[in-house]
Amino acid sequence: MASLKKLAGQTVWYGLSSIAAKLLFQLMTPIITYTLNKPAGMLDYGNFSILMSGVSFLNVVYTYGMETAYFRFSSNGGDQKSLFQTAFTSLLVSTFLLSTILILLRVPIANYEEMSNHPEYITWCVLIIAFDTLSAIPYARLRQEERPRKYAFTRVAGIVVNIVITIFLIAYYPTHKSVLAGTAFAGWYARNNNAGFMVVATLAGSILTFLLLAKEWMAYRFRFDAALWKKIFIYSSPMIIIGLGGMVNETFDRQMLGKLLPGGEALAKATVGIYSSNYKIAIFITLFITAFRMSAEPFFFSQASDKNAPQTYAKVMKWFIIVLCFAFLFTALYIDIWQYFEGASYRSGLGVVPILLAANVCLGIYYNLSAWYKITNNMRFGMLITLIGAAITLVVNFAFIPKFGMYACAWATLAAYFSMMVISYFMGQKYFPVPYNMKKLLAYLGVMLLLFFAQRLVVYLTPNVVVHLLSASVLMLLFLRLVFEAEKAEISKMPFIGKFVRGVGPAPGK
Repeated sequence: MASLKKLAGQTVWYGLSSIAAKLLFQLMTPIITYTLNKPAGMLDYGNFSILMSGVSFLNVVYTYGMETAYFRFSSNGGDQKSLFQTAFTSLLVSTFLLSTILILLRVPIANYEEMSNHPEYITWCVLIIAFDTLSAIPYARLRQEERPRKYAFTRVAGIVVNIVITIFLIAYYPTHKSVLAGTAFAGWYARNNNAGFMVVATLAGSILTFLLLAKEWMAYRFRFDAALWKKIFIYSSPMIIIGLGGMVNETFDRQMLGKLLPGGEALAKATVGIYSSNYKIAIFITLFITAFRMSAEPFFFSQASDKNAPQTYAKVMKWFIIVLCFAFLFTALYIDIWQYFEGASYRSGLGVVPILLAANVCLGIYYNLSAWYKITNNMRFGMLITLIGAAITLVVNFAFIPKFGMYACAWATLAAYFSMMVISYFMGQKYFPVPYNMKKLLAYLGVMLLLFFAQRLVVYLTPNVVVHLLSASVLMLLFLRLVFEAEKAEISKMPFIGKFVRGVGPAPGK
């Protein structure tokens, strides 16, 4: 129980930072979608979404699993200083080389993305990747040293700067151009568009984050332990394939949607913008997944040698699934409210939200399950599972985007994550058995879907929004009541909330 409390405490801190950062970042969605509600603006948002999908994809190549390797080798009790210096040196050298190559190729890359007028946007994106990469090991150090407060501060600060600059460039300045008329800034602004402005804001946030981590990297000296690096790279290299496959599943659909959707460039990129905007409505569920990942990876490694580790992992899975079900229902049942977080021009894509929410439930469970191949050094299996998911994503998108558009992207995402989750479970039980209570886990997931379809029936029968909200609240309370009754014994032992549960009546078994 002590280890679970520790994980919960760290998840709260990482969760608070992730929730604060993502919710702050989510504030930009209504600002962007209400501001960029004309065809030209939607095209710019589509271009920005495509650029950011490329950034996410290349982040994996740049970091090549060094974060996970850092956790793995730091938990072995070796020379922490040598590990940090070697890992940071590796990323520093590779980042310089990769960035140089990509910047030299910025013109053909811009032509491929149909942004030939702005090859500098490719350079700015490369710089975003570079600063994010150089922040990776300092961030990993904060997590390994269990310093979530600084982690939280740096995360939120970078997002705040991003938001402020975005609002200034796309919402405030266009109506106050006379303030800086005739200046160099006014000339720069006139030469660029909203996609570029959002990239600049993202770059500013990445630079600030890197600077705030100065204490972690200022002690760095150019030292390189070749023998240690070889061990690290052998362990981390499969993470390149795992990460790339993951990014194919998570972001490559934007690239394919922009290229495969018939109707011309403007329609395709506007559709990418609509899909990306609705993808972000699923943010509530990704908050918990991100928070969990930040704290769980070092936690799983630290607990691996404990004889009770399988039982601990089983409890973690149960409560994680309960949280995922709550997040799914909180978003899906109240879609009548969440739709106003994006402009009316983007709401034609609301139908993909429940599909993407279900996909993220599968993804969250997969992240939890994936601990087995990391702690047993079976990274090749993780690579295989991810490649299967990536293959499903590519095949489904390629086959169905021309006919079904963004819905093909959503269903491909769900199919990929569901397959990865199922395969990882059965393989994990073979190599690192964990006593999951499958009946209870499947029951929670089944109830989640049952309540969702009950709400869809209400929506089908009446267009009255007040009725929708009332039924959503009743169904949500029903789910919480079910969890309370099923888990009362464990809840009564929890800090803070437990005393209220014990006050309701005698704990089960007494």
